[in-house]
Amino acid sequence: MNFRDPHAGDDVTRLLAGITEDLDRDGFAFRAANDMRSILRLRGLDAWPAFASSWEDLGLDLYMADGGRYRRRRFAAFDASSGTVTRKPHQPHYQSRDHNPLNGDIERWFKPVSDSICANGFMRGMLGVCTTIFDAASPDGETTANWHVEMHQFRIEAVSGQSGLPTPEGVHRDGVDWVCVLLVNRRNVSSGITQIFDPEGRSLGEFTLTDPLDAVFLDDRRVLHGVTPIASTDPASKGFRDVLVLTFRRDVLAPQAGH
Repeated sequence: MNFRDPHAGDDVTRLLAGITEDLDRDGFAFRAANDMRSILRLRGLDAWPAFASSWEDLGLDLYMADGGRYRRRRFAAFDASSGTVTRKPHQPHYQSRDHNPLNGDIERWFKPVSDSICANGFMRGMLGVCTTIFDAASPDGETTANWHVEMHQFRIEAVSGQSGLPTPEGVHRDGVDWVCVLLVNRRNVSSGITQIFDPEGRSLGEFTLTDPLDAVFLDDRRVLHGVTPIASTDPASKGFRDVLVLTFRRDVLAPQAGH
């Protein structure tokens, strides 16, 4: 595994290399907000407030087979290669039942991510960081095709007497190569524990994304992940958990499976 980032200083290069090393060894890497702030300080961190505020304008997910109305989201797709990221025309999100027995095998058309958020400096920085990490973490010989990247803005809501399910499909793979989950906001909720498992169901670790910019990077071909239900801590107020999910797969002629 060769790690190079010509745009990063020594400290950031060390942080990024550490993520690829954890991915290679464990199949996942958790990084707290302080590390992510250091990584993104020169990659659009100043645009974070506008980026995070866009979670107040998501559309209700009407495709939930369990009848739930606790998830809001927007969606976008990109092509990434050699440091260049281009937005693709709006398209449905497809997920097979092999990866999502609850909501799979249908094309789901979600509201698109706004143009201003796709162009937001923080968003472009995150795409660049993930491309750098996943290029470096990919096995030799897997760097010829472009990345097909999917961006998901998720809000999971919890109201009095009802839990919100961050992963209603249960412990799963997304059917891609790599995944990044970054916490945007968390208010008035308990639990929401991220759990990592090997293919045989053995626990590899668990942690909770508690602070904005806490992040986890996943080798989706090697590990499974899930998140425990959230519940509001103050029954009189609504609680929610906002995350950005980015999935990366080599762009081949096959249906995209995702989150």
